[in-house]
Amino acid sequence: MALFRRVVEPWYPASAVGLERGTVSVVHLDRGRGNSCRIRNAATFNVGESLIQPSFDDVNLPNPAQLADVLRQLATSVGLIRQKRWSIALPQGSARTLVLTMDQPAQGAELQEVLQWKMERGFGGALDDLSIARERLPKDPQGRDRYLTIAVKRTVLSEYERVFESLGWRAGLILPRHIGESQWLIRNGAIGDSLLLSRSENGFTAVIFRGKQPLIVRTVSCTPEEGEDELYRLLLFYRDRQTDGHEAEPKLSRLMVLGEGVRKERVCRLVNETTGGDLHLLEAEELGLLLPTRDLSFDAIAAPAGLAALS
Repeated sequence: MALFRRVVEPWYPASAVGLERGTVSVVHLDRGRGNSCRIRNAATFNVGESLIQPSFDDVNLPNPAQLADVLRQLATSVGLIRQKRWSIALPQGSARTLVLTMDQPAQGAELQEVLQWKMERGFGGALDDLSIARERLPKDPQGRDRYLTIAVKRTVLSEYERVFESLGWRAGLILPRHIGESQWLIRNGAIGDSLLLSRSENGFTAVIFRGKQPLIVRTVSCTPEEGEDELYRLLLFYRDRQTDGHEAEPKLSRLMVLGEGVRKERVCRLVNETTGGDLHLLEAEELGLLLPTRDLSFDAIAAPAGLAALS
């Protein structure tokens, strides 16, 4: 089971599963005209909040057999029970993502040593306990080397792996939810800076892209009342620190906000007020996903659909 190989333009299954506390989704996509995708099959089940308990350190699936039964029913309901190859969008709290910046140039053994030290500090655990994927990114505006890193505890990953194996499913790609959601910004409109704000039960994850590459990845644990202050601090950091050497300050050109319980219009106003922009909230069709019905929530399926769109 591959945790992560390459974010940009790989080849993977057109079917994907999305997992989150209280929600399980399956999606199968077809190519549409141009760069668009249309949903051939999709469904979402609301499940008990105890079924999936997202955690980086602790048990995620207290009843794996029950989750397997839910997935079997869900796939059967939309005619995908014979599908064997899937991509998987993990719950937000089950994996961690970092963009590591090298303060000084390094190569060979020295590079590996520095990266290991940064990952141990950033992920908060022994690297031997983690399944880690790493991809080199373009240099930052100051010419420093950067790396995108994603980690999942091996014990946590094996919980999900056993569920899929019990169904006879092969997972070709496993990524955290926000990476799946980000694919809609990567695939469409790679010019300029884009912001994804993905709300979770314990806070939010924000990803700012410059073109197709992640510039900032920040996961914040906070209450809903603290969310606006935390987002404001992040936007100030982006505005004040991230210049490209040509503009006085960078400008966001695209904004996607996902998640239940988030005041999206308020978030949009805050982003515009802080960055001096005039953005609107991007909807599924603007991002290239054609929803067959308004009853299907883009918030619920954006992550698995994003991974399925990599096919």
